[in-house]
Amino acid sequence: MATSPIQHSTVEAHRAVRLRAIRELVAERSIGSQRELADALRERGMDVTQATVSRDIAELGLVKVPGAGGHAYVPAENIATALPSSDRFLGRLLADIPVRVGRSGLILVLTTGTPGTASSIAQAIDQSSLSEQEGTLAGDNTVLVLFADEARLLRWQARFESLQPGRSGEEVHR
Repeated sequence: MATSPIQHSTVEAHRAVRLRAIRELVAERSIGSQRELADALRERGMDVTQATVSRDIAELGLVKVPGAGGHAYVPAENIATALPSSDRFLGRLLADIPVRVGRSGLILVLTTGTPGTASSIAQAIDQSSLSEQEGTLAGDNTVLVLFADEARLLRWQARFESLQPGRSGEEVHR
């Protein structure tokens, strides 16, 4: 069933108001989940579904970053300033240099698509709040991150991936 031009413009007007409200909400306070965002929109009198909120988050380019009170959505362009100060350099690097994460035993293999970037990534990791690794070793476009046990590796990996803006959820190779 086709929508009339009037119905379409009304839908677009509601969408524009909703997107503006989402921008305001994430600027005003820490919003850590789609459900929390949907609830906040409902408090403002907007009837939304989680699917709508999910699409709006993607359209606005919001990313979830770790903070003192837990994870929160921020605009992708604000990711560097939203991170704890010790993680800002790493966050900026990861925004500019895509990193693929693989695994071999208790070693994570971080691979960049750009030659000569691994030592910068390794240094940024060493200076960040990521601390459960035993050490890092950098080549040209590959960083090996070494761990003492599985639990530390998994916690570190989840934290590292949360620092990557727009992470597509690549599967880890075991």
